[in-house]
Amino acid sequence: MDSIKHHTDNLRDEQRILKILETVFDPEVPVLSVIDLGIIRKIEFFGGDTKPPPGDLGINVYITPTYSGCPAMDVIAMNMRITLATQGFKKIKITQILSPAWTTDWMSEAGKQKLKDYGIAPPTPRQQVCNEKLFAEEAIQCPHCNSWHTHRVSEFGSTACKALYVCDNCKEPFDYFKCH
Repeated sequence: MDSIKHHTDNLRDEQRILKILETVFDPEVPVLSVIDLGIIRKIEFFGGDTKPPPGDLGINVYITPTYSGCPAMDVIAMNMRITLATQGFKKIKITQILSPAWTTDWMSEAGKQKLKDYGIAPPTPRQQVCNEKLFAEEAIQCPHCNSWHTHRVSEFGSTACKALYVCDNCKEPFDYFKCH
């Protein structure tokens, strides 16, 4: 019975931590939380008591970068530490794991909608060319007017995870969050 209670307490704490981490945003796309991005892979507890308040409870949050070497990951990890520390956690580890590699499939649907509302075309629901020819053209919907009449200007947009497109109808440029 104690092991069931301990497991329930851990789940309650994990849900609490995920709620807290919903307030940590990607510095390159400030409308997306780390939860929206799907970069949180696992939360482990160590030491102390697992029941709130956190006290001496240690937390290890495992994250996977959207790209290996993504410059935003250091800022994200620092912001996660600060946010968790302000909630009373004292022992915080952030561990980056590269395998399995992050995929846009891990993004939340709410996050994809937030991207579109922000003016960035979200990854396509069905990956059209990700596993085919490098730099193949892909039909991307304009986040401004919803037209499919768009074309890629550059394989790389404002960050490595985005490509630059222009809408042929409304003539607006926009970033596309590339699928991978």
